[in-house]
Amino acid sequence: MPAIQFLVEKRESGWTVAEMLRKRFTLTWTQAKRIVERGHVRVAGQLTRAPEQRIKAGNRVWIATGAIEVKTVKGPKPKKSEEVETLIAKPKTKAKPKAKAEILPPNPMLEKIEIVYLDDAIVVVNKPADLTSTRNAEETAEFGARAKKFLPKTLSDLLPTLLGMPNRKVVPVHRLDRDTTGLLVFARTSKAAISLSTQFRKHTIDRRYIALTRGIPDDARIESVFVKDRGDGRRGSSKLPKPPGGQKAITRIKVLEELGDCAKIECRLETGRTHQVRIHLGEAGAPLCGERIYDRPKGGVPAPDDTDAKRPMLHAVHLGFQHPETDDFVSWDAELPADFAELLAKLKAKVVPVKK
Repeated sequence: MPAIQFLVEKRESGWTVAEMLRKRFTLTWTQAKRIVERGHVRVAGQLTRAPEQRIKAGNRVWIATGAIEVKTVKGPKPKKSEEVETLIAKPKTKAKPKAKAEILPPNPMLEKIEIVYLDDAIVVVNKPADLTSTRNAEETAEFGARAKKFLPKTLSDLLPTLLGMPNRKVVPVHRLDRDTTGLLVFARTSKAAISLSTQFRKHTIDRRYIALTRGIPDDARIESVFVKDRGDGRRGSSKLPKPPGGQKAITRIKVLEELGDCAKIECRLETGRTHQVRIHLGEAGAPLCGERIYDRPKGGVPAPDDTDAKRPMLHAVHLGFQHPETDDFVSWDAELPADFAELLAKLKAKVVPVKK
């Protein structure tokens, strides 16, 4: 059975480790202290044997395998004399009880997800590559609710467990492509979801991407109308002014650094369409390093790529918006992931200095 892991909530900041365990898992003080004193708990990566140690919001808590068995059971609470090493949470009502927490599945993605910011209204995440943000409506309709459990877990599926509250779902208000890394915000309340969705709809969210391209695009504001099929099964821009089902897409592109035949660029989104940056850059003749879909004209051949990039090199580096609760403008920046930084260094090393 895997270990239990979760992040400390804002409301729990300042609690002792023992108090947090007691309240989360419906334990007695004796049970909570025993778990800590026997070395079964780590806080922020450090082993603790001090039940009185204070915790902070955002701390990652790890509880060893078997130290707590989270189940829902029926029947009377066991007497103290009947306490066993494996502790079982007590349901509060006669109705079908809900577990206080959930044993994390053996999903390697859990260790790669970085919680950048957390409060009662929102959670901001630095998403790793190779992880879908959320299941879209088309997939849900195709597979159905019963088959959904057999699909790979998405970020929105994993977050509640990672936050230590598996029964409290997060609400996705935007998404990143599966292989795009960087900043995403999820709402934790209906009020926050409405506020953030409104800001996205009004295009007041500040979103910036860093990309590596093969080819050097012009600094430009690209505006086009996207259709789901440009004629070869790929999304793309239509030449018709008002095509059926068309969606306006606007991207601002700025070259930050020329790297021989490649470039490091910044993209600012005024709209948020599926694959927007990838499509616009491909159509501008400068597809992303590692791009394998939007790297060719309709009916044409793929653009050459000798960068050996294993995925499209696109990173959501900056995210800013008005906080749903405080109305303050808040923002975050995310460092480049390792594979992106390594390719950038490789491209820089190939550039031959111009002699003066």
